[in-house]
Amino acid sequence: MMDKRARDLLKTLIERHISEGQPIGSRTLSRHSGLDLSAATIRNVMADLEELGFVTSPHTSAGRVPTPRAYRLFVDTMLTIKPLDEIGHRELSAEIVPDSPQRVIAGAAQMLSQLSNFAGVVMTPRRSEVFKQIEFLRLSEKRILLIMVTPQGDVQNRILITSKDYTPSQLVEASNFITANFAGLDLQSVRTRVKSELEGLREDITALMSQAVEASSSSLADPQDNMVISGEKKLLEIGELVSDMDKIKRLFQVFEKRTGLLQLLDVSSRADGVQIFIGGESDLVPLDGMAIITAPYKVDNIVVGTLGVIGPTRMAYERVIPIVDITSKLLTSALSSNN
Repeated sequence: MMDKRARDLLKTLIERHISEGQPIGSRTLSRHSGLDLSAATIRNVMADLEELGFVTSPHTSAGRVPTPRAYRLFVDTMLTIKPLDEIGHRELSAEIVPDSPQRVIAGAAQMLSQLSNFAGVVMTPRRSEVFKQIEFLRLSEKRILLIMVTPQGDVQNRILITSKDYTPSQLVEASNFITANFAGLDLQSVRTRVKSELEGLREDITALMSQAVEASSSSLADPQDNMVISGEKKLLEIGELVSDMDKIKRLFQVFEKRTGLLQLLDVSSRADGVQIFIGGESDLVPLDGMAIITAPYKVDNIVVGTLGVIGPTRMAYERVIPIVDITSKLLTSALSSNN
């Protein structure tokens, strides 16, 4: 779509914009591109790139800035990755060591933020969707405490609001039946059987089982429990992300609701290696001007979560990509050793 001269000028424009944070004019491009071109020639090339959708001109400036399409071309075909320096590698290695999973994950999010100077995020390992035992305890009329024990020994409690009052003996009978017949199955399999195979069961057991499955499933999907974020406030120092009140509100919503981030991290967990998501080109990234670099991490060679850095599209990708990549490898090693 473009010749080498246009590619070189576009690469120079993106690199200067990342470095300076300002629209880039033809004089700056002439000085930094290494090409012996007149200002008029550069302006003509810029006009062609604008027509192709790679650059745009802010109303207040004669210079140009890259579009999401330009950043995508840049990270896919023009980027030269810089290895993480020895100090950064040492800091990461010292922080992410075998320990309790919660501390290791929190340390990883903190180091991602510290080294990138943006926000670090880690999607925590998916909790087991398999239960070993279920108990129902009557709290009051139409309020029941659900106790679910996983094979790993984790205990999850949920309060169920029921449409009818159950006696303690009914709850014990339901607990025993469900544990005996469904222990060791994942929740999706249980849900399918409840809907299709258990029509012959007494209504009270079927109703309690359905509510237990739905309550357990919703707890597994709670974005507040499934994600650790560090350094969100650093994004408030980035002009293009907080240039107006509407963007500030949307930025806070990204971190308060978390569901959009969780969806993106879940998508990236199904891919190999480092992934780069750029705002403006994908509905997955909840804010224009934002970019997210992610990588999955594993426990015993099984992908269990994703981590990444959230920052502006105008970030030093060549420096942040290795930070994300190495952190995912160190977290994989620490959690597998701990396991």
